Amino acid sequence: MAAATSTLSLSFLLLSMVSGVFSSSVNRQRTWCVAKPSSDAATLLGNVNYACSQVDCRVLQKGFPCFYPDNLINHASVAMNLYYKAKGCNKWNCDFRGSALIVLTDPSYGNCIYA
Repeated sequence: MAAATSTLSLSFLLLSMVSGVFSSSVNRQRTWCVAKPSSDAATLLGNVNYACSQVDCRVLQKGFPCFYPDNLINHASVAMNLYYKAKGCNKWNCDFRGSALIVLTDPSYGNCIYA
């Protein structure tokens, strides 16, 4: 009986360690925050205004790498991601009232690098 309990305890310990390693490696996966394509213009504009009041959004100005394409969904995605990164990449930092998505594919393009 003692051997069975010992084996069970060892198995549980190993399983706990493996689970911890797996979950921590998943949590370290690179993620980005982008605007949901179905979001309306007023919401996206509000997101840009809010995010850019909290972080430096100069990369969105004309002549800077993320200005083009010059459309609201692009600018919102860049601004929202800047905010998400600055605040620690927590899922609650990429909600924007349900108008954002956390993605696993780097949305960077040309010289516009999503950090």
